[in-house]
Amino acid sequence: MSEPQIMEGFPPLNEGQVTLTNWRLPPFNRWGFHHVRELIPTATIHRTERPMDRIPLVSSLLERLAFQGPDGREWTVGSLLPLTWTDGFLVMQRGRALMEWYDAGLRPEIQHIVFSVSKSISAILAGAVIGDGRLDPDALVTRYIPEVEDSAYGGDCTVRHVLDMTVSVDFIEDYLDPQGDFMRYRVATGWNPIPQGTKAEDLRSFLRTLRRGVRPHGEIFHYVSPNSDLLGWILERATARPYANLLSDAIWKKLGTEFDSYITVDRVGAPRTAGGICASLRDLGRFGDMVRNRGRIGEQQIVPEWWIDDIRTKGDPVAWASGAMAKLLPRGRYRGKWYNTGNERGAFCAIGIHGQWIYIDPTSEVVIVKLSSQPLPLDDTMDRLLLTAFDAISRSLGS
Repeated sequence: MSEPQIMEGFPPLNEGQVTLTNWRLPPFNRWGFHHVRELIPTATIHRTERPMDRIPLVSSLLERLAFQGPDGREWTVGSLLPLTWTDGFLVMQRGRALMEWYDAGLRPEIQHIVFSVSKSISAILAGAVIGDGRLDPDALVTRYIPEVEDSAYGGDCTVRHVLDMTVSVDFIEDYLDPQGDFMRYRVATGWNPIPQGTKAEDLRSFLRTLRRGVRPHGEIFHYVSPNSDLLGWILERATARPYANLLSDAIWKKLGTEFDSYITVDRVGAPRTAGGICASLRDLGRFGDMVRNRGRIGEQQIVPEWWIDDIRTKGDPVAWASGAMAKLLPRGRYRGKWYNTGNERGAFCAIGIHGQWIYIDPTSEVVIVKLSSQPLPLDDTMDRLLLTAFDAISRSLGS
């Protein structure tokens, strides 16, 4: 692995201006991923209103923890972090921090984009809305969004299909394709500039253009980010509230968050609930610890226990095995926008491109958050290494 570069200042010294064209490309992403609000319109996700203390930090020797990587190479946690483009790293156990680490200009008060970890946060929010009776996961999508009747989400497509990524849709999630549907999708979200000579499209108009695939809904795990943007639209329609305000009041303020978070929005204000949430490292740790604690913060149940249990224990292994990501987690499952690793400790996680993670090990009561600026959106070799590291940390703390 090559030594990662660090960019600070605006514009970053010696490298040129970070723009909407290059903010996800190295080396610009090392700055862009924690300055998203300066590049793209956003909506605020408000922190807890009363003053909050830091998460208690307990001295540990985790940086020295040694483990063997999948390729047989010997690593320590301390040597892993800089070589995997880590910007922030937090290990918590039972609500206390055992390790907190920053690099590349990230600081405790700065928000970092979490990409598809946003999907998992949105699904936990869906659990809160389902729990208070405002959303039915088994209902047809068109009960809430009749505008998509003529798209892949019409007919017999249910909210559960959207939650579990089993919608049959003719869409390819290719992050590096400069011409295909994914590029058109990113332009619609406001994440890419509008190509010269084309008309700007908004996110929800784009969702209505997606066409159904050949197979029935529910058969195959097919990872499609627009599904999760549709979930945000469903949540707004079911509650008659803007997504950022809903997330603020239903979850974020109740977590005891220290800092505001935010989410990117398109040209007409639609939130990018599939990938646009930006939050501080500690507040993501608080969120992960609430999920570990089955939806509870102190004495307050803010997400139903049964929803967290459903995510942890369910998911169709046949649909997962039929999908394109089964090689990473051969015994895994996917449920409610969370990945079950399939290991004997019951570990489950939220994953975002370029190296964003919330990893939860219920057996050792550990939560690990990793914020990164990996050069490639997807890197299976690095993902396997990180899963091995997270497992080693959890086992060391559970012994």
